[in-house]
This record gives sequence, structure tokens and C-alpha cells, in this order.
Amino acid sequence: MLQTEFSFVLPCGYVDPQGDLHREGTMRRATALDEVEPLEDPRVQRNEAYLSILLLSRVITRLGSINAVTPAIVERLFATDFLYLQDLYMQVNAASTQIVETQCPSCGTRFTLDVGIAEMTG
Repeated sequence: MLQTEFSFVLPCGYVDPQGDLHREGTMRRATALDEVEPLEDPRVQRNEAYLSILLLSRVITRLGSINAVTPAIVERLFATDFLYLQDLYMQVNAASTQIVETQCPSCGTRFTLDVGIAEMTG
């Protein structure tokens, strides 16, 4: 079965206006619409870098007790957390199968392993 939602823990965490820290969250796989619709947003047309903010706000389904993650929330993330989420987005939305060839150090037998996203996130 295809995994569509992935849990994460931010390195630093989002501090909301009340001072509460939110570190744990979930991200879902992106749809084609998630990737295409933000391209029409004037903020993206003025600055392409804003696309990442809109994409993350669409696919993060929960951040701590926050169930509606807005672009304004993503804008206020620490750079460390923003980069972490961008990396997770790329892993979640890449092909889920990644085959690598390896060799047993003891007996020398060669074999392949699937080290796709399911194995990386548990």
C-alpha cells in the first residue's frame, strides 16, 4: 500500500504568537495541483523562491496542535526547519523505489536493496 502521509520532528520548531513550540507534524504527498496552482500566485511570479513556502503550506497537514498550516506560518519557520522540510518534501515526492547494489563484507555475495522513502521514514 502506498504511504501518503509522513511524520516528522522539526530540528528547532515553530514558535507561535503565544510562545508555544510546535515540533512534531505530518506531511502528505503532493498532488499535481499542489505543484501547478501556486505558479499562478502573484507572490511566486514576483519571486520564484516563494513557491517553496506555498508548496509546504499545502502539504503540511499538521504542525503540533496547528491543523491549518498557512504560508504565514511557513514564512516564520527557522531557516533550519524550512530547509529540513524542503528536503523531506523532496524525499516524500521522489520515486519511492531506489535500488542500490551492495556486497556482503563477510562473504562477498553481491545483492540489491530497496532503500526508498518507506525504509527511510519507517
